[in-house]
Amino acid sequence: MDVISLADNAVKEALRRGCDAAEVFIKTKSIISAEAKDGEVEALEAATDIGAAVRVIKNKRLGFSYTTNCDELWQTVERAAQSVSWADADEYNGIPEPSLYPQHEGRTAELLILDREIEDISKDEAIKKALLLEEGALKYDKRVKKVRKAMAFFSTSATTIHNSNGVSISYNGTSVSAQVGALAQDGNDTQMGWDYSASRKLNNIDFTEVGHNAAEMAVALLGARRISPVKVPVVLNQSASCSFLGILSSSLSADAVQKKKSMLSDKTGKEIISPLISVIDDGLMPWGLGTKPVDDEGIASYRKGLISRGVLTGFIHNTYTAKRAGCAPTGNAVRGSFKGLPGVDVTNLYIEAKRSQESGVRSQNNIELIKSISKGILVLETMGMHTANPISGDFSIGISGLWIENGEPAYSVKEAIISGNILELFKKVEAVGDDLKFYGNIGSPSLLIGEMDVSA
Repeated sequence: MDVISLADNAVKEALRRGCDAAEVFIKTKSIISAEAKDGEVEALEAATDIGAAVRVIKNKRLGFSYTTNCDELWQTVERAAQSVSWADADEYNGIPEPSLYPQHEGRTAELLILDREIEDISKDEAIKKALLLEEGALKYDKRVKKVRKAMAFFSTSATTIHNSNGVSISYNGTSVSAQVGALAQDGNDTQMGWDYSASRKLNNIDFTEVGHNAAEMAVALLGARRISPVKVPVVLNQSASCSFLGILSSSLSADAVQKKKSMLSDKTGKEIISPLISVIDDGLMPWGLGTKPVDDEGIASYRKGLISRGVLTGFIHNTYTAKRAGCAPTGNAVRGSFKGLPGVDVTNLYIEAKRSQESGVRSQNNIELIKSISKGILVLETMGMHTANPISGDFSIGISGLWIENGEPAYSVKEAIISGNILELFKKVEAVGDDLKFYGNIGSPSLLIGEMDVSA
C-alpha cells in the first residue's frame, strides 16, 4: 500500500471513531554524517528514521499520538482518539482547510529542494567531503595547527501530509551541511575560528572554502588585545548579523505574540527598526534549507515581507494562531519532528541586501563598510547569544573581532562585551551590505551599526 493510501485509511479510521477531523503526518529521513580528523575518518554514521503522527479534533478537543512503526498506525489512531477525552476544549483547534485560504501565486510543483547527488551520495564520498573541510583549514596557513569537528552531513527525506479536509501531498527533499573549527597558534597565543554552510544542493557547498574560512578567522584573531571601554561604530559580519536576526525572529512568531512572549506585540504598522532594513521570509527560495512546497500542516509556502523599510508588516502563523488572530495562516507551521505538534517558525528568513540607490545607500560589501569608519570594531564572532532575552530584547554578549583604524583593520580584539537592546541595535543600522550569506535558514548581509558601548 502506498503512503497516501495508508494515510487516507488512517484518517478514515479516525473519522469512523467519531472524530470531527483528522490528520496524518509521515516523515522518513535517511542521513549520512562523516567527521574527519588527522587525515582519517573519525566518525561515520548512516541511519534511517521513520515515523507517523496522528492529530484528531473532536468537539474542539485535540488528540495526538505518534509511532515509529507505520504498521502500528491503526493503534496510533486509537491512542489519538482516546487522548481527546483528556484535553480541554479550545475553539481555535482545527485541521487546515486549504479551500479557505488563497493558493499563493509563488507556489510551484517544481520547487528546487531535491538534489539527486545528495540522494545518491555514498559513504566514501561523504568521507571525502569531510576530509576536504580539514584539508581546506590546514592548508590555509602554517599557523593552523588543529582542526576540530570537521563534519559533513547529508540527508534525504520524504514527507506526507494527509487530512480529512482535503490536504493530500507528498514530497521529497535533500539537505547538506558542513561545519568545521580551526585552531591557529603563534607562540603561546591560540585562537579558534569556525565556519558553517548548508543548502539543499550539494554543489552549493564548497567544502574546501568552508575550511579555509574557519582558518582565516582563527588566524585573523591571533595577537588579540584587550581594549579600554569605548563608544564606537560596529560592523557586524554576516554571521554576527544572523545571530541577532535569529533572536529577533522569535518575536515575529504569532505564537510568541499570543503568549505575550514577543517584544513586537502591538507594533504592527509601526517603524520598529532602521528604514534601511527589510526582513523577508521566503519558503520558495531555490535550494533554501527552509524551502518546501507546503508547511508541516499542508498550507502553501510563499514569500512574505515581515518588516518593510523598518516597519513591521505582520507575523508568521500556523493554523491555530491564524484562527486565534482571525487571519489566514502564512505557511509557517513547523514540526521539530513527527513526535510533536506543529509550532510556528520561519522558513528562510533574511535581511534584504542593498543593491541599488533606492534607499539612498549605495551598494556596499563588508570591506566598504569598514572603510567608511575611522575607528570602530568589525565583529567576527559572538559569544553567549543564547543569554539574550527574546522577550525584552536585552543582551550582553562577548565578541571577538578586529579593531578598525582609519578604515583599515589594525589588530584583533578579544574579551570585549557589547550590550543593549536588539531593537535599538537594529534602529542604529547606518548601512547595509550587499554580501548576503545564509547560516542555515537565516541570512543577512554585513551591517554597519552606529555608535555602541563596548566594554572590556
